[in-house]
Amino acid sequence: MSKEKIPSTPAILALKAKGADFSIHTYAYEEKGGTRVSSVKLGVDEHCVIKTLVMEDESAKPLIILMHGDKEVSTKALARFLGVKSIAPCKPDTAHKHTGYLVGGTSPFGTKKPLSIYMEKSIIDLQEILINAGARGLLAKMPPSELVRILKPREVSVAI
Repeated sequence: MSKEKIPSTPAILALKAKGADFSIHTYAYEEKGGTRVSSVKLGVDEHCVIKTLVMEDESAKPLIILMHGDKEVSTKALARFLGVKSIAPCKPDTAHKHTGYLVGGTSPFGTKKPLSIYMEKSIIDLQEILINAGARGLLAKMPPSELVRILKPREVSVAI
C-alpha cells in the first residue's frame, strides 16, 4: 500500500510550528473550480470550506480576507470597515508576490510577507473548517479556534 506524498508547504510548516490541531486532505484540483469542486470531491458543505482571498486598497496595500466558500465579499462593506476608498481583488501575479502562493493554492498561513488578516465573523461558529494548506488540491481541516489562535484575524461582517 503506497502512501500519498503530502507536500511540505510553508503553510504546513507554519501550522506544525504553532502546534496546530489539523489534518491534511487532498483532492484533484480543477482550474477555476473553487470551493465548489473541493467541497464536492471531499464530501463537505461548501460553507465550511474557507476561501483565502488576497485584496488591496486604493493605495495597493494588500490584505487577506477569509470567507465562506459559498459566499462573496462585499468589497464596499470591507472598504467602509477599513476606512478606505476602495478594496479590490489583487491580480494573480500580485497575490503570488505578496503570499508566495499560486492562486488556487493560497493559504493564510506561512505567507511570504506578513499581511493583515480579516475573517468573516460567522466562520468561528462552525464546528470545523477546511482551508488551503499552501498548494492546489491541498486543504487543512481544523477547528476555527485554531485559525483564530494562530492568525489572530480581525472579525468582519462583509459576506453577501
